[in-house]
Amino acid sequence: MTEACASFEELAERAAALVRPGRRALLGIAGSPGAGKTTLAERLAARLREVAPFRVAHVPMDGFHLADAELDRLGRRDRKGAPDTFDAAGYAALLRRLREDEEELVYAPGFERVLEQPLAGAIAVPRDARLIVTEGNYLLLGEDAWPRARAQLDEVWFCELDETERVRRLVARHEEFGKDHGTAVAWVLGTDQRNADLVAATRDRADLVVGPAVVGQRAGGG
Repeated sequence: MTEACASFEELAERAAALVRPGRRALLGIAGSPGAGKTTLAERLAARLREVAPFRVAHVPMDGFHLADAELDRLGRRDRKGAPDTFDAAGYAALLRRLREDEEELVYAPGFERVLEQPLAGAIAVPRDARLIVTEGNYLLLGEDAWPRARAQLDEVWFCELDETERVRRLVARHEEFGKDHGTAVAWVLGTDQRNADLVAATRDRADLVVGPAVVGQRAGGG
């Protein structure tokens, strides 16, 4: 049964407890676009860097967006952000490398929001990082290569935000990165909403639901 947790400090303690001697832990944070996944992941990583006796790395799923040139080739540019516009197999392979914990340094791709393009080798994960926090929409999706990614994660938490606030944040984010208001609203209520509905259906597969009392504390991200 999916659990609920209301306190940020409880979340930090639970994340820290995933780390065991001699093994690296991987924590996933899922949720719909605009639900606060990135903000929560960043807050957790920052808090654990203050209090935990181990190193923490934040590796978002967004670096596995397919480049626009490939989306154009596939005819998927108009629904960028859908599950099949990511390299899910590549993401699962990276998580497996991180889980195996055999390399001194692993490079992960990042995502440049101004360009809206992935950036290869943007995130360095050293061997002494004992907790990896990763976040993305589709960590709990049960199709294609996504279950292979889920299999590498110790736990997956689901961010749940009031729908009106989630949409407001998402529109603001699209505007921040270059869309005019009308285009942003149309994208959020069209492409983004179809993806959000798909993600919401995976909620019950999460180990923990993080509700608005925590994910609503700071605007932005996710």
